[in-house]
Amino acid sequence: MFTRWLALAAALAAAPASAQEVKIGLGAMARSMDPHFTNSGPDVANMLHVFDKLILQDEKQALIPGLATSWKAVDATTWEIRLREGVRFHDGSPFTAEDVAFTVKRAVDVPKSSSPFALYVKTIKEVVSKGPHLVHLKTAEPAPLLPWDLSTFGIISKKHGEDAATEDYNSGKAAVGTGPYKLFSYSPNERIVFQRNDEYWGGRQHWAKATFTLIANQASRTAALLAGDVDAIDTVATQDIERLKSTAGIGVWRSASNRVIYLIMDSHRDAAEHIRDVDGKPMTANPLKDKRVRQALSLSIAREALVDRIMEGEGIPTGQLVPPGFFGHDPSIRTPVQNLEVARKLLADAGYPKGFQLTLHGSNGRYLNDAKLTQAIGQMFTRIGIATSVETLPRQIYATRGNEFAFSVGLYGWGTDTGEAASPLKSLVHTRDNATGAGASNRGRYSNREIDAVIREALRTIDDRMRESLLQRATRMAVEDVAIVPMYFQVNTWGTRGALTWVPRTDEFTLAMSARPK
Repeated sequence: MFTRWLALAAALAAAPASAQEVKIGLGAMARSMDPHFTNSGPDVANMLHVFDKLILQDEKQALIPGLATSWKAVDATTWEIRLREGVRFHDGSPFTAEDVAFTVKRAVDVPKSSSPFALYVKTIKEVVSKGPHLVHLKTAEPAPLLPWDLSTFGIISKKHGEDAATEDYNSGKAAVGTGPYKLFSYSPNERIVFQRNDEYWGGRQHWAKATFTLIANQASRTAALLAGDVDAIDTVATQDIERLKSTAGIGVWRSASNRVIYLIMDSHRDAAEHIRDVDGKPMTANPLKDKRVRQALSLSIAREALVDRIMEGEGIPTGQLVPPGFFGHDPSIRTPVQNLEVARKLLADAGYPKGFQLTLHGSNGRYLNDAKLTQAIGQMFTRIGIATSVETLPRQIYATRGNEFAFSVGLYGWGTDTGEAASPLKSLVHTRDNATGAGASNRGRYSNREIDAVIREALRTIDDRMRESLLQRATRMAVEDVAIVPMYFQVNTWGTRGALTWVPRTDEFTLAMSARPK
């Protein structure tokens, strides 16, 4: 450890004083340094410092070359990927086709993964090496979205990854990538420190050292920025935005987000764990299995009010899965308007004229204003006769219990990592399928085989116009059947101080690479 500190000190001494270190306060931190452990925003953002992807996404989520310099379909089930030459891992070993093949095999199944990448990796049935820097990726059927899939998971070193467990990545032993930074230290739920990779193929980064500190409390995060304890913060509290804008030396950077905030509903169990009848007794039937009940819950929500009052305007109300401008967005789908009278009638028609009792769950600190949102939604449910109690949990506990399908109704967010509607459809709506990885984040275990068929047809359709039409059709079917309850798209906001600029991203990733000295 001491020698590592000496190496870092030498690097800092050689760097310009203005670009020695950037300190960033995070609202949510990565749960692991294993690049394949969980497909969540903070974890993927964290991964991008140490591990490159074959194909990268720019700040608007357009595909750009990464470890792959080019990609093309050579036949219906084969993609040719030309790899970047001269790239070396942090230990100096060369990056080759062997590392790609090893990554594809490993990323399919990581023990205890809470949100695996299998859905994107299992498309690939075989990796055929055509030389050290050329591979053919074979798929079982046409895979027009494979380049997008390749932009989701990080490439690891076969040398360091063989027999390595998630714990080896967390300790730093196996966290050897080709990325712009090297892992210096990782303290779960506290701090991550990166040291610049001066040999990075994409050029030296501005910062010799990047330190990310978890500051989950919104007010504390803003205070840390104003006090100069950090140079930048993400997920600026909505109530602090105007204050920061009017403060000398502080910059506020905003971007429309791909993240939809939505509710999951347990339409799988015959008896829901957190639902009781009006007298508080267990129910033999699960009301959420009835579409009319799900519709009633959706119609009880005043989406405009949530955005205006809870999010203070930092959101876009919606009734679908991806925002305008994203592939598969359907302009014909209107945002549901709160209608308490219709919601109560739907409940009565479903056999619940007096409603029932429900516990609504949400995170506390994972999404912007999530605890307040959960409370507000609970009050809206109560207005249609569903007596709702609210329980919010710290992010780690909430994620663990959610992955165990512990909630009847829960608040979640999903960032469309591939820039099109297939991402939420195959992850959140499709029936869970361990064989293909579909439905990996379907925590309500919703299942509709007709929708599944349309999603699968879209995923193998080469023609863009036809594929978009299928994605829109699947979205309309999911919205009609209330597979989940989309409410609004989040707006991403970062704050900086001093001579620092920021490149905001639609995927809401908070990266040291986004911080630029003026």
